[in-house]
Amino acid sequence: MSDQAPRTIQIAAALINDDAGRLLLVRKAGTEWFMQAGGKIENGESPLSALRRELSEEIGLTLANGDARYLGRYSAPAANEPDHVVEADVFHVRIRHDPITRSEIEEAVWVDHVAATALPLAPLTRDHILPLSRTL
Repeated sequence: MSDQAPRTIQIAAALINDDAGRLLLVRKAGTEWFMQAGGKIENGESPLSALRRELSEEIGLTLANGDARYLGRYSAPAANEPDHVVEADVFHVRIRHDPITRSEIEEAVWVDHVAATALPLAPLTRDHILPLSRTL
């Protein structure tokens, strides 16, 4: 770990669950951590626009207007980038979607809370998303 302050990565992430309360988690290729679908917000892009683009690129999900509800901004250590922190604009999407893994996504799984806690989870997912999902 360096002596520098961690750098911040701005992301948009989706807490996707279905009517049964299961969560959709993804794992990027070459990594071990499961997390929410979503990704980096590009310059000039709104968090919702970034989320729409990332969900389409990563899991083949097209959001209709009104499908995503803003839940807030959360910070946690980045799972795959040392000395970085993610600052995530998190949106809730309740949908049953059969993910088509695309882009850098190697695996996408629907899991209940018990199964989720047995997976290697990214800090944002473990510390914020799982507890938040229990309130929805």
